[in-house]
Amino acid sequence: MEKILILDFGSQYTQLIARRVRELNVYCEIHPFNKIPTLTDDIKGIILSGSPCSVRDAGSPDVDLMAIRKKLPILGVCYGAQLLAQKFGGSVEASPTREYGRANLASFEQGNALLNGLSAHSQVWMSHGDTITQIPENFQLIASTESVRVAAFQIQGEETFGIQFHPEVTHSLEGKVLLKNFVVNICKCSQDWTSASFIESSVADLKAKLGSDKVVLGLSGGVDSSVAAMLLHKAVGKNLYCIFVDNGLLRKNEFEGVLHSYQDLGLNVVGVDAKDLFYKELAGLSDPEAKRKAIGKTFIDVFDIEAHKIQDVKWLGQGTIYPDVIESVSVAGPSVTIKSHHNVGGLPERMKLKIVEPLNTLFKDEVRAIGRELGLPENILNRHPFPGPGLAIRILGDITAEKVALLQEVDAIFIDGLKKANLYDEVWQAGAILLPIQSVGVMGDERTYERVVALRAVSSLDGMTADWCRLPYDFLADISNQIINKVKGVNRVVYDISSKPPATIEWE
Repeated sequence: MEKILILDFGSQYTQLIARRVRELNVYCEIHPFNKIPTLTDDIKGIILSGSPCSVRDAGSPDVDLMAIRKKLPILGVCYGAQLLAQKFGGSVEASPTREYGRANLASFEQGNALLNGLSAHSQVWMSHGDTITQIPENFQLIASTESVRVAAFQIQGEETFGIQFHPEVTHSLEGKVLLKNFVVNICKCSQDWTSASFIESSVADLKAKLGSDKVVLGLSGGVDSSVAAMLLHKAVGKNLYCIFVDNGLLRKNEFEGVLHSYQDLGLNVVGVDAKDLFYKELAGLSDPEAKRKAIGKTFIDVFDIEAHKIQDVKWLGQGTIYPDVIESVSVAGPSVTIKSHHNVGGLPERMKLKIVEPLNTLFKDEVRAIGRELGLPENILNRHPFPGPGLAIRILGDITAEKVALLQEVDAIFIDGLKKANLYDEVWQAGAILLPIQSVGVMGDERTYERVVALRAVSSLDGMTADWCRLPYDFLADISNQIINKVKGVNRVVYDISSKPPATIEWE
């Protein structure tokens, strides 16, 4: 399969580069700058990402560019361009002022393969503190803005380019044209990576990998585990055993609803009630990471018991997707772990099960496209993402059955309200959070001192970035009124208007 290789130096925009390339129906992979894979024939080009670092700093991310130069087309973006210029004799200096925001190409070489089809004065997005003040002798200047002389360059006689702006962000209005020029016209990618081709290649790979082995998979009712189950089912058929665990942290009536959803999909599904075990392991834990790890360990314990009921199981299937991997493991150069995900990582040796994750290179919207191609029903495909640890990370502080029951009622009112108001499909993810505080209120003629809940609704494409939804005031007023009147113990409702970044979607 043809692919573009993205070497990541830690930029916040690296995943956006990957998304834009995939939107061209070309597969790409992100690799840390210090772990370059072997350059096989299926790799058609290399993109060097941006970085929060400066090429002028000691210990800044570096790579042996001569190991890849002239072997494949190269596109350096921002830091990647500065690295190309500096390492081959150019000069990079601190900008007098940080160059951040919209700019327009004042001039560019219209016949250049990278810039073909761009409009005069095309708007681009700058985000850098350094600037290239001089390019090496064999570098050719191909674009400038009014304030940035070296906005783009090409090494003469090579398909090696550098650009000082970010074509992957929507503020670069013709960024997709530039990326298509590089990926399709320069790298000669055939644009044949589609949902159908992914399914075909994935099922073939799974058949080769799993053979006649048995696989156990944990279903959650969400799109990720459902699509993973359908892909594995196509590969191994009845050798796939699905287990849905009630961890006591699900939404209201979700256990029964999820089991019902899979009745017509031909999957082997067993439901396991493990609420008491999870509550026991979570007792007294308030730290978010401690709760996540306790839930992860308990999942493993439950699966260990259930897997041993099935003879000769060798694999554990999981619906891990790319954002889970990116946020859990420092795969992005110098980036740091944001939080641990319960469904990422190895299993204890005692389980003697290997992991198979058929979706771990896909973003959420790509998973939905695969699911639609597989024929999954819309009620599963369009279901909002729900965190693996469930309501445990929406209850700030320790977990009790009483708190879970209260939050389930609040969440049900909010989610049902979104559906009745035809707002559910306009929201990427929504939920309620139980805060560890109480507030004074008045109900009837009595003073109350009860709980506070926060409502959260965000729009996003893949969960890597998100913006808070501007839900109608009348809707929020109605939902707040319903929650306070119907859920005993709550006397105040607030709405979260934080975006990601700097906040995350979940509170813990």
